[in-house]
Amino acid sequence: MSALRMAAVAAEFGRDLEEDFRIAGRLIEQAREQDVRLLALPEACLGGYLLSLDDAAELDEGPPALALDGSEIRRLAALAGEMTVVAGYCEADADGRRYNSVVCVNGDGVLGNHRKVHQPLSEDASYASGDRFHAFDTPVGRIGMMICYDKAFPESARALALDGAQIGVCVSAWPGARTNAAADLEKDRWKRRFDLFDRARALENQIVWLSANQAGTFGSLRFVGSAKVVDPGGEILADTGVAAGVAVAELDVVQALETARRSMGHLRDRRPETYDLSPGAVSV
Repeated sequence: MSALRMAAVAAEFGRDLEEDFRIAGRLIEQAREQDVRLLALPEACLGGYLLSLDDAAELDEGPPALALDGSEIRRLAALAGEMTVVAGYCEADADGRRYNSVVCVNGDGVLGNHRKVHQPLSEDASYASGDRFHAFDTPVGRIGMMICYDKAFPESARALALDGAQIGVCVSAWPGARTNAAADLEKDRWKRRFDLFDRARALENQIVWLSANQAGTFGSLRFVGSAKVVDPGGEILADTGVAAGVAVAELDVVQALETARRSMGHLRDRRPETYDLSPGAVSV
């Protein structure tokens, strides 16, 4: 068994794709210098997020739409090299639909891709919705990915864990509260929810959890940062707080999962036959 050095980023990314690649490249190089083998960058780090989550139309044309097999994703893979890198972007499919997506790459190319399933507020005015959660194998272990609001739904992470994910990676552009916002982001109620979801999703599925997030501001949004690495017991191993930064932790993932699941195995001890909510299955 060997330890995996992993990191989750809180950083500010905008609409300028070239600048985003410069930032991503710098973060990848810094991670490489620290012997990081798995790096999670935020949601929409290639091209920026939406300016607002209100019903009003955006004042710009939105993030650039990139093809999964296009030059930009190949560029990200080249930057990653021997490292496994997860990054959010706006994906364009062959039919012209746009998705809020996250890709996992290394120097060999694309290892996995996920399209955001759960869309908050008016996000569905800008993106089509994904329709599945799945785990996939990488050089650093079996990974499952999700985006931001996806983690508010226990079924998302549970589906990944049941598909064998050892590590859950959630990339976000999670802002502070829209009403009654706290002047101090550390006291913001949406930040508390962000942190609670991270710890709960790790604990209930007994998996390692990486949470990356945008930092700073973009349009009307003020992001809570709070990138972190969480162990299978729900304990935070590293955390950036609300400032930009990189949370780095080292853990023997296989051993950590075995230890967490030895006595009380949440996946092993499930009783799925009792969870049937189909019509007629629940007495009123």
